[in-house]
Amino acid sequence: MKFIKVSFIILSLIFLTNSCGVRNNTKNEVSPNMLIRISEIKIYPQYIEEYKAILKKEAEASVRIEPGVISIFPMIQKGDSTEIRILEIYANNQAYKSHLETPHFKEYKTTTLKMVESLKLIDMEAIDSQTMPKIFNKINNQ
Repeated sequence: MKFIKVSFIILSLIFLTNSCGVRNNTKNEVSPNMLIRISEIKIYPQYIEEYKAILKKEAEASVRIEPGVISIFPMIQKGDSTEIRILEIYANNQAYKSHLETPHFKEYKTTTLKMVESLKLIDMEAIDSQTMPKIFNKINNQ
């Protein structure tokens, strides 16, 4: 069951990179308009399990429902379960702004507000824009 769910998410990512303007069709690379961000979040220890459940639900809904959301990939730091990192990738700035207005994001934000000790949003730029589509293809072929 878990394999099927992960496969669905991966296939959704591949579909999105092919269909929502993420690739530059002439060069088969990621669009320079893509918004890439790493969220660094510290959670109060008493809320870890509740926060993870809410985040997992929000991330899944974002990738499944929103065509401009390429990735909301949450991770927890080994050795410190209060440290969360999220790799966020949006087709463009408008997709990000649209994401902030969705009911599932607003629910996530309001229900987790008391759980968050600190939040840092770090905007990133891709160094090798040709590799991302290859990553998605490689995942699909395994």
